[in-house]
Amino acid sequence: MTKISMSLTRRNMMVRTAGASAGLMLAGIGPRRAVAQAVGSVSMAGDIHLLQSGGVNVLAIGGADGITLLDGGPTEQADALLAEVARLFPGHQVRTLFNTHWHPEQTGCNERLGAQGARIIAHENTRLWLTTDIERPWEQQRFAPMAKAGQPNQTFYDAGEFSAGATAVQYGYLLQAHTDGDAYAFLPEENILFTGGAVTSDRWPLVDWWTGGWIGGLAAGQKQLLEIANEQTRIVPSSGPVITRAELAAQQEMYAALFGQLRQMMFKGRAPADAVAAAPTRDMKPEWGDATAFVSRAFESLWGQLSPDA
Repeated sequence: MTKISMSLTRRNMMVRTAGASAGLMLAGIGPRRAVAQAVGSVSMAGDIHLLQSGGVNVLAIGGADGITLLDGGPTEQADALLAEVARLFPGHQVRTLFNTHWHPEQTGCNERLGAQGARIIAHENTRLWLTTDIERPWEQQRFAPMAKAGQPNQTFYDAGEFSAGATAVQYGYLLQAHTDGDAYAFLPEENILFTGGAVTSDRWPLVDWWTGGWIGGLAAGQKQLLEIANEQTRIVPSSGPVITRAELAAQQEMYAALFGQLRQMMFKGRAPADAVAAAPTRDMKPEWGDATAFVSRAFESLWGQLSPDA
């Protein structure tokens, strides 16, 4: 197993909107908002536990020098999540928090843990988004800048490694996947790959083109993850059950095929509504539910990447 080294490309914030999409305020387009509920956990290896917080996966790693969290769950779940962490590791504090991207479903513990002195690691683009007002055009919701205490205090551009107790954690950048700050974390000894929002296994993902994601990058990011994993790797997505490399490979092929279909539609002058009407996902993942929002955002994500005048 080797770390994948990727060079940073210029940050590309796509701010173009078209009249064809202005009225597409479709149900389910925004991120799923969590409601307070119990946090479940299961042991994956030794002092490594997978927690599900508000439908979002979090990995907790114990060690003599404190606890490491990979992602922090939604804000609404912070109390329940940290209570479960305290139950699993009595007498220990969270010393390190790794953010895979900026979305509030994964950064809900940032402010509390940052105020307690925790190290918060993230890609530099993730830090920048957390310092910015964000109003995405497809939803009636504003994301205010995070308080200084919750902003990442250790950032990277490419890849790195740190120790979580006796556990080695390798991490790296996925370029522009579902945002432009996506990162993964890999535990080589335990063969666990934590993917962040570049992978889901229970729903269609949000292709957040407003903050740099796009459908071609999503497929490319998953291909990069496949180069890290082997057939025994346990792959932890941002939401849903743990999957195998074979399952990730099938998902990557699906997104690559959708990228090709949507790209051809865009080159023919079609609009997001045309892409939705074409139902390119009709034979794909019916258990994931309505794909309207996914198809709309995935099509729109092509504008800033492939349009000559973007």
